[in-house]
Amino acid sequence: MERRDPTHHGERRRTSTGRRLATAGAVAASLAVLTAALVPVRGSLSLASTVLIYLTAVVLVAATGGLRLALATAVASDALVNFFFVPPFHTLTVEDRDLVITLAVYVAVATTVSVTVDLAARQRAAAARSGVEAALLARITEAPLDQRPLSAVLEHVRDTFGMTGAALLERDADGEHPVAVAGDPPSADPTLSAPAGERLRLVADGPAVFAADQRFLTLLATAAARALQAERLAAQAARARELTEIDKLRAALLAAVGHDLRTPLAGIKACVSSLREPDLGLTDAQQAELLATVDASADKMNDLVENLLALSRLQVGALSVHPRATAVDEITAAALLHTQPPPGRDVDVDVDVPDDLPPAWADPGLLERVIANLVANALDAGPPGRPVHVHARQEGNVIRLQITDHGPGVPADQRELMFTPFQRLNDHTTRHGLGLGLAIARGFTEAMNGTLTPTDTPGGGLTMTLTLPTAP
Repeated sequence: MERRDPTHHGERRRTSTGRRLATAGAVAASLAVLTAALVPVRGSLSLASTVLIYLTAVVLVAATGGLRLALATAVASDALVNFFFVPPFHTLTVEDRDLVITLAVYVAVATTVSVTVDLAARQRAAAARSGVEAALLARITEAPLDQRPLSAVLEHVRDTFGMTGAALLERDADGEHPVAVAGDPPSADPTLSAPAGERLRLVADGPAVFAADQRFLTLLATAAARALQAERLAAQAARARELTEIDKLRAALLAAVGHDLRTPLAGIKACVSSLREPDLGLTDAQQAELLATVDASADKMNDLVENLLALSRLQVGALSVHPRATAVDEITAAALLHTQPPPGRDVDVDVDVPDDLPPAWADPGLLERVIANLVANALDAGPPGRPVHVHARQEGNVIRLQITDHGPGVPADQRELMFTPFQRLNDHTTRHGLGLGLAIARGFTEAMNGTLTPTDTPGGGLTMTLTLPTAP
């Protein structure tokens, strides 16, 4: 909290006193003007008419200035009537007993009317305030507890009481500190203060208000405490969901890696053991085949580790992106150079990427990985004898690169599942790999401010449309 300011409360008190003095001065001036207007015509007015005119002034003061000022106005107007309108004039002496009774009754009536008007004004103010309180509480409580932000409750407090700032304070071993603030930060001597629980307190700074508002402020303090509790419970629930997702990811990762790493490792181990066995008498062709198997298994392991590292960077937000003007045809050629059809599948790639396309604004390394993953996925899904098409065109300020296959396609309600790690058409098994390629492709694309959208291929199949902005 802020350092205590001993002048804060004194300044408010001086402001309130100055306002009351200004109101009293205005009433005194009004009485003077009224008296000056009535003195010239006192000969044509009866004392009863004069008293009623002053009584009207007292009623107006009671309705607008409060009881104390109205009582002072009644006494002052009685003295003015006595001094200017009761003979002998310009003295406070009253010779006629009837006039004494008139003046006494006037003071009594003026006092009674002042008290009555003040009570009526207070009741009207209380009724209006109760209506405002009920409406405000209804607005605050009509929303579900988990959709009732603490900042909105504090804004209601500030606006309702006309404060410059409102805050919810929490007390701990180091003292009180603000949990949430609306408007100006809290001072050491707040205008309003209400407990909101064992360690919580609602405070507000601004002009002074009636003490009757304390009850309503306590209700708002309770609403603020509940809103804070709801926000903290929501944060805990979100954290719990996050931990649950992390646990699921770890379990899937362990299951998938356990299978996909053991397979190439077993192949490498078997091949190397065979090569080191002199008694087998392997021919040169057999040795070359074993070495090729070792090389392919090592490449598979390398791709797996790269995918896992890429996924981990995406999930922790540590992916490094360095966009620059990138030639799409060159990156496509580099990606296709290292992408081959799965063993036993004869699928060609038909490339239509003009070399006169404007450069895309992308990270070359990430873009190559995206294209390679998309083409590998299309080669895996495409039937033998039907080529995979890679087609790129400029449309306005974007480059659209489409990778099209003629495989079985993907149902519309399962397309988003393709981009989930370890997910292959709603199948968590690892027979066909980890299912990381499309998840990484979309993550890399979005990191470069691009989009990746799956659509149906006319005649059957799947088309992946990669959209990237052109270089500025």
